[in-house]
Amino acid sequence: MDNENLLQLEGAVENIVYRNEENGYTVIEISDGDDYITAVGIMPQANVGDTVKLTGVYTNHRNYGRQFSAQICEICRPTESADILRYLSSGAIKGIGASTAQRLVSEFGEATLDVMETQPERVALIKGISKTKALDFANQLKTNTGVRTLMLYLGEYGISNTSAVKIYNALGSGCVDRIRENPYILCQGDFGVSFESADFIAKKESLEPESRVRLRAGITYILRHNERNGHTCLPKEKLVAISADFLNVGVDRINDCMEEMLFDRSLIGETFDETEFVFTPQLHLSEMYVSSRIKMLLKFPAEKIKDIDREIENCEKTDGITYADLQKQAINSALTEGMLVLTGGPGTGKTTTLNAIIKILKDKGKKVLLSAPTGRAAQRMSELTGDEAKTLHRLLEVSWDKHDNPVFNKNERNQLKCDALIVDEVSMVDTFIFESVMRALPLGCRLVLVGDSDQLPSVGPGNVLGDLIDSGIIPVVRLNEIFRQAQQSLIVTNAHKIVNGEMPVLSNTDKDFFFLKKNNKSDVTNVIVDLCVSRLPKAYGYSAFDNIQVLSPSKKGELGTAELNFKLQNALNPKSDDKQEVTIGSKTFRTGDKVMQIKNNYDIRWFKDNGETGEGIFNGDIGIIEKIDKKVKIIKISFYDKTAAYTYESASDLDFAYAVTVHKSQGNEFDAVIIPMFQGPPQLYYRNLLYTAVTRAKKTLILVGNPYTVEYMVNNNRRTKRYSGLKEFLLRDDGLY
Repeated sequence: MDNENLLQLEGAVENIVYRNEENGYTVIEISDGDDYITAVGIMPQANVGDTVKLTGVYTNHRNYGRQFSAQICEICRPTESADILRYLSSGAIKGIGASTAQRLVSEFGEATLDVMETQPERVALIKGISKTKALDFANQLKTNTGVRTLMLYLGEYGISNTSAVKIYNALGSGCVDRIRENPYILCQGDFGVSFESADFIAKKESLEPESRVRLRAGITYILRHNERNGHTCLPKEKLVAISADFLNVGVDRINDCMEEMLFDRSLIGETFDETEFVFTPQLHLSEMYVSSRIKMLLKFPAEKIKDIDREIENCEKTDGITYADLQKQAINSALTEGMLVLTGGPGTGKTTTLNAIIKILKDKGKKVLLSAPTGRAAQRMSELTGDEAKTLHRLLEVSWDKHDNPVFNKNERNQLKCDALIVDEVSMVDTFIFESVMRALPLGCRLVLVGDSDQLPSVGPGNVLGDLIDSGIIPVVRLNEIFRQAQQSLIVTNAHKIVNGEMPVLSNTDKDFFFLKKNNKSDVTNVIVDLCVSRLPKAYGYSAFDNIQVLSPSKKGELGTAELNFKLQNALNPKSDDKQEVTIGSKTFRTGDKVMQIKNNYDIRWFKDNGETGEGIFNGDIGIIEKIDKKVKIIKISFYDKTAAYTYESASDLDFAYAVTVHKSQGNEFDAVIIPMFQGPPQLYYRNLLYTAVTRAKKTLILVGNPYTVEYMVNNNRRTKRYSGLKEFLLRDDGLY
């Protein structure tokens, strides 16, 4: 927003119309002479009786009329006795009602607030106010003052009041002085502040570009940025070069700073195959813990199940099937070794093998728990096994600490009560989640990890499944025989062709895998829209909202998810007078839109039809907008098994889901999948990405575009390089960590 267009408005707060305690969004009425003006914005500390100075613009709301939208809110404490009485009587300080407010103001007059904040012992002398209460009142006033001061300071640098509240909660009183001394603490927490913003503040505070705090923060920032690319560590030489370029300082200065950080353990160094690597302490501890715990489980395995051959024969008779040799090997390993990685592509019998393992364990009186990374994957696991499967977050009983960071109630002090744990879709599981699983797993518990090692790795840091397999210290069975029934599916047979570097069959028109040749991008887009709107619903009864999913390798470009979502929204859910709309950032959502959560949010509360409630909507969850309530600024979204209410701020982590990237589709399966096939960047058009996309389809798969793009992806066998240490730690013969 252009600062030249900002206006200032000053007045007394007469009424708090609405406040969202989660994010501080507030609607107030302020007195401006003889008139009342409605103002909206992030104003968590504004209370009745305050005098506020607002900076912002006037807007016209379709339902509520003229409002002042505040970008900055400066709050002045009331100084007159009458205003102080009104302020305290409003409930601004918890524990103070009208009668207590009257006694305080009668005793201290215009000095009431100062005495309450700085001399609580005097307040405790008033009848009915204990010393504990007086100290609580003082702390509340100090917090209010501190947050206000911080908001004013950070507001000058364009940092939102929402971020300011998070920062104050994390850093506490005196945080402004701490930030002035080291602005880079702002980009080291989950505050929504970039390194560039912290760097700008540092320049204003006259910190030297080569100061130690800047160099240390920059190096750490690069490591954490690369966590989002899947790396748990980086080669030291590479980290030095990137840091020097990013911070615009000499390599020698970076080397000196890094050596200092390695010495004081702000960073952790390791050497693998004569190459030095650098970790953040958190990820180093995480991978080391996973390694040590696996070695411990291998040293103290679960009790072996006896007479396995007979048990397998009983399963075959009961179910009327004959297991292949590799399936029998997998069942045997799972029941004798205590730990197994079961991998293989579609149609190779992973589910049949898994069901046999579960049946034998249950027949032996063992308690078996099933889990998967996402809700849809857990639901599919439940359908295929007939037993309840939980998401990993639900299994581990996620909750939140005082800084709203996720913590798991199931851990080494409160472990899972089971004899066996089976986790599906392990290719999606990152290092941090797997560490939490290992902490909650009791010694002597059987662990079976199921996944397709040819699929894309996890979105989060680490290469858990790949490292476990490559280490060679854990029993691994790779199923590779496509069963006769699965051979009837061209989706299955073509998926195996792709992963083996062979061209899939594109000419068949009577099975479940179709190729529609189009020679330009606009034709590809038009066909995709037509398939979603008309052709697939008419031919198969599919719904674009429930059964069809468009998958694209890329976010950008004419065939990227952003442009495809724009076209598909207009075709499938066009603007209408009977549909509510709201613009969040650059996206305009409307009732009926198909949306996806693109970032874990552990605070959003959800409800199920059976009365169960909980918190947390996770990256990749797909739902439909049921209602947009503009009065209370809430968006109600129906997910496949639950309903959640989003504030406008939490809705910033939503994106349209008519089309999603292949990476975001992991863990999901859809009745029909449509994939645009046209030239794109090599780093996104490669074999494993195509394989992952194809294996998302259950019944119908349609490629639309150029056959040369399919051929290019099949031949491009580049794999996303991930730097991680788990395999090396597993291979070390250094005892238990």
